[in-house]
Parts: sequence; C-alpha cells; structure tokens
Amino acid sequence: MRRKDLMLFAVCLGIMALVAFLAVPAQAKTEYISIGTGGTGGVYYPYGGGLAEIWTKYVKGVKAVAEVTGASVENVKYADRGETVIGEAMNDVVYQAYKGMGKFKKPKKIYTMFCMYPNLFHVVALKKLGLKSIYDVKGKRVSIGSPGSGTAYMTNLVLGALGIPTNSFKVYRLSFNENANALKDGTIDIGVWCVAAPTSSIMDLATTHPIDILNWKKEDMAKVQKKYPFYSPYVIPKGTYKGVDYDVHTLSVWNSVVCWQKLPEDLVYRLVKAVYEHRDYLQKIHPFARFTTPENTLKQAVAPLHPGTVKYFKEIGLKIPARLMPKK
Repeated sequence: MRRKDLMLFAVCLGIMALVAFLAVPAQAKTEYISIGTGGTGGVYYPYGGGLAEIWTKYVKGVKAVAEVTGASVENVKYADRGETVIGEAMNDVVYQAYKGMGKFKKPKKIYTMFCMYPNLFHVVALKKLGLKSIYDVKGKRVSIGSPGSGTAYMTNLVLGALGIPTNSFKVYRLSFNENANALKDGTIDIGVWCVAAPTSSIMDLATTHPIDILNWKKEDMAKVQKKYPFYSPYVIPKGTYKGVDYDVHTLSVWNSVVCWQKLPEDLVYRLVKAVYEHRDYLQKIHPFARFTTPENTLKQAVAPLHPGTVKYFKEIGLKIPARLMPKK
C-alpha cells in the first residue's frame, strides 16, 4: 500500500507541474529592428538613435538599434531586401526607388512610414577662396557626398539639371565628417552636404575656419525644379553657422522613414503611433524634428504609406489622399 501511495503521489505531482507550466503564458517574442541611418556627422544618425530609443522604450516587444550606413540609397536597398527593414532616405531617392527610375533599374519594395524634415543643400567652401556661385565648382576639387548617400544622389541630379557635368571638376566622395576635415587641411576646395541645419560637422568646421555657403539664383533653382519637382527653395537664415552673416538661398528636399513592404501592419501602426506620441524627445535631438507631423507626411510623402501608417492616420481622423494609399 505504501508503494502504491508513493506512485499515486508522484503522478499527482507530475500532473500539477504540467498544469502549472501550461498556465504560464508564453514569453513574448522580441522583435529586433535595425534602422538604416547615415554617417555620424549628419542628422540621420542621431535622429535614428532617437527613434530606436522611443521604440525600444515605448513599443512592447521591440528592441531597435540605429545602424551607421552610407545613407539614403543604401537604406532604400536594405529596406527593399528586408535587411535593415527601416531606413531614412531623401525623397528624391525614395521617389525614384519606388518608381524604378534613375539609377534604380526596378521598383523597390518600400512604403513610407512617415516624413521627417527637409534637408538643405549646403555647398561649402573656405571663405578665403572667394567662391560665390554654384558654377564655381568647375575646375575645383569637390566632394559630392559618400557613395550610396542621398547627398551624392542629389548632387548628380541638380548639377546635371544645370548642365554642370561631373567631369568638369575633380570628384571626391567623402562623408560629412571627412568633408569638414578635408576642407580644413586643403585636400578639397568644396564640400557638399544635404542635411538639416545646423549640422554638427559644418558647425565644427566653422568654429575654426571661416566658411562660405554658396547661394543659388532663383533662375537656377527654377531649372532644377522644372526637371525635379520634389526639390523646393529654402532659406538658411544668417547666423545659422558662425561667420555666415547672410541668408543662404538654396534647394531643399524632404526626408522620409521608409520600410520594407512586408512588415506587419500592427507593428508599423505601433511604431508610428509611438513616434508621434513622443515627438518632443526627437525635438531635443534636433529642432528640425518639429516638422515630423502627420500633416507634413500627407503633404510631402512621395511613396505610398504603409498600411500601419494608414491605420494610425485614420484613427486620428485624417483623410488619406488616393496617391498615398498602399497597393492591394
């Protein structure tokens, strides 16, 4: 009898353990998200770091990290392949990538999550050179931006629209920090940035070396806009950078956060909602984050919205233009 009692007791313990195990909810799966940004001398990287912090802190089950990349063109390609499934990119790149135009041989599988802020075209030279016009790039040593960057992409488009071929100057392909260092040591004459203002690498340069930022004439901006309507005029106010005591008239292009089309609707909905609910944190990183609003996304997006974004926008009472509705 004693042996039977022990066996019965053991069976009861086993059943109780099984019931207890089944009663414990399965541990939620962590979703790891990589965000393609840019180099450390621009705004993409800190802005992307802010997104990663917001998503990791406020979106349950998500752990996000900002990755240093070659910026817009690379980020679109990564998102299309489902690698860094989310990336920051300039809208000229987004538009042509989604359409399969320009350097993109076929359409990329990307959607817009939201628009961030406008990038401004900075053509920077040391003041001692006395350069004034965009046409002064001819015959000079010019960094057009790092390979795979939106800066390099935009530089090629706008100079081409003005009839300034890249073989009319010596081409360098440097990152923003490399631009600043190369201008300091005289390796290049002109560096190009397409970035929100102010940006740290130009600010650092201007503290030690007097600089000029080349102004654009209205007729030249009009030529570019006629060919590429996603560009628009912008004025960088005087005093934005040390020693630049004049308004700089230049071109701008909006930036978007894009993602792989196959990302789940609910995940993107929760990510987008968290961004808008904690936008104040992004503004602490860079004042241009004040442009990160649902209304600006509806105005400035150049590729359709992800269904998750559509869900959130409808929830807050916004009407989605037909051109921004995702494909079915």
